[in-house]
Amino acid sequence: MADTPTSASDAATPPAVRPAPARRDAVRGSARRSLAEAPLIAAAQGRTPTRRPVWFMRQAGRSLPEYRRVREGIGMLESCFTPDLACEITLQPVRRHDVDAAVLFSDIVVPLKAAGVDLDIVAGRGPVMAESVRTRAEVDALPRLVTEQVGPVAETIRLLVGELGQVPLVGFAGAPFTLASYLVEGGPSRNHEHTKALMYGEPDTWHALMGLLTDNTITFLRAQIDAGVDAVQLFDSWAGALSLADYREYVKPHSERVFAEVAGAGIPRIHFGVGTGELLAEMADAGADVVGVDWRVPLDEAARRIGGGQALQGNLDPAVLFADAATVRRKAVEVLDAGERAVRNGAAGHIFNLGHGVLPDTDPDMLTRLVEWVHEY
Repeated sequence: MADTPTSASDAATPPAVRPAPARRDAVRGSARRSLAEAPLIAAAQGRTPTRRPVWFMRQAGRSLPEYRRVREGIGMLESCFTPDLACEITLQPVRRHDVDAAVLFSDIVVPLKAAGVDLDIVAGRGPVMAESVRTRAEVDALPRLVTEQVGPVAETIRLLVGELGQVPLVGFAGAPFTLASYLVEGGPSRNHEHTKALMYGEPDTWHALMGLLTDNTITFLRAQIDAGVDAVQLFDSWAGALSLADYREYVKPHSERVFAEVAGAGIPRIHFGVGTGELLAEMADAGADVVGVDWRVPLDEAARRIGGGQALQGNLDPAVLFADAATVRRKAVEVLDAGERAVRNGAAGHIFNLGHGVLPDTDPDMLTRLVEWVHEY
């Protein structure tokens, strides 16, 4: 997920959208870049990459001075719906750090905003809804996303495809559960009490909400795929708040449908959540090619829990980057070694990443050095 805003203009209405591509097959066929040998694609697909691929969630985001300059006075959501600006922000970490993938500058609530949900991204807090959604009538009143509403996002992707050369572009979306939690709670929540109350007390209403959000997520990801992204990641940021049984009953079927509906594109599908160590096997079983692992579970242990078959992504603790260079390098090697063991134990491959997003005050030079150390491994 992209970072929090610095301007009240986040509430601005998205600008007029551009038409979506006429045919999905045009991108899935000859128009799609051929990047089979790109390290990230090779690792995700179970082949041996030329170097260990590395990229960072939240891009370099809030840590880059050039990012802060270009975003000055422009709200988060306004930035996401401005193709030239979103393209530039997406390219910045590739230029500075030599990462093996660009991640689309966007936010998990972009499809909600585009569809017409009244929300804002509040600095220091995150997405906040004008009204919470807790009844069947409120669920039924939620708007469905149509492809044309995310035209600016597709235009950003088309611009990036022309700029990135052989560097893959990772698109993403928020998973239905995480979006549902924002809607039901009205914003970020520590305990997700209203969300769980709806799940347990009104399961029919819950599944109706999840079904609608699943439809919207599929529409959003298909728009990105049509425009040319080379991989997609489903962020289930709040899934770690669930028990294994609850995940299986109330969440997994909807995530499965997302992955199934985008499987035909033939690009890697990544699944990531925070605090999901106990859910890793079920998240892998939902249909992803790559499972993201946060810093709490070593990669070789994650491979054991999953049972092999998928590639793994992760998982250096973002806070480690505030230590001295020698410590950062040592901890990075520990992750790389665990990734090697995971592959020997059945994982299809390893993509180096942090265990979550880049923290705002991270030294950009440390990120650049980290990429160099990963590539030298």
